Amino acid sequence: MIITLKIILIIIASIIGLLIIYQIVIRILRRFIHFPAPAIIGRFLDSDLRRKLQSPDAIIKRSGIKKNMQVLEIGCGSGAFTTFVARAIGKKGKVYALDIQQEMLDQLKAKLLSKQNSNINNVELVNSSAYKIPFKNNIFDLVYMVSVFQEIPDGMKALDEIKRVLKPGGLLAISEFFTDPDYPLRSTTVKQGQQGGFRFEGIEGNFWNYTVRFKNQ
Repeated sequence: MIITLKIILIIIASIIGLLIIYQIVIRILRRFIHFPAPAIIGRFLDSDLRRKLQSPDAIIKRSGIKKNMQVLEIGCGSGAFTTFVARAIGKKGKVYALDIQQEMLDQLKAKLLSKQNSNINNVELVNSSAYKIPFKNNIFDLVYMVSVFQEIPDGMKALDEIKRVLKPGGLLAISEFFTDPDYPLRSTTVKQGQQGGFRFEGIEGNFWNYTVRFKNQ
């Protein structure tokens, strides 16, 4: 019994050690190489486990998402939060789910066609880059990103485009989670948003899981 317990503890310690090493290595690599999360992990990104770690309700509340808003989600991926936001803004609101990878959008499209989401008809899929958002000026009430902003190689260029499509006084919400290899400190996210010309509105959450909210000046 004691030997079995020791083996179990060794296995657990080994797994934790490997995870720590993985986090260190991947974080170092990501400092030099920026790329979006591959479509092959779309199912994991859109999973109940992920939503337990990053609650959609918390994301919606912290971001300032409300009824009837015109919302742009940048880096929607396979849609972990898209359907929750679509329901939160109601039938008079609309979510434009933008992603650079068509494979991710195909996964989201399949999700929207499923029986459980058959009542959602206020989502439009957009295959484009954050550098070239295919909309006119000043049309969105809110733009949000969840563990996405640090994946964009030229964040300032993306922020310029976001400012263009946001209405004056519109909100930008950037959410980050510690387990993400690109995770930045809260102070870093605040600084980047301000450098991009946005006015800092506030931070909600904690060190591990937070949302920074900005206003378009």
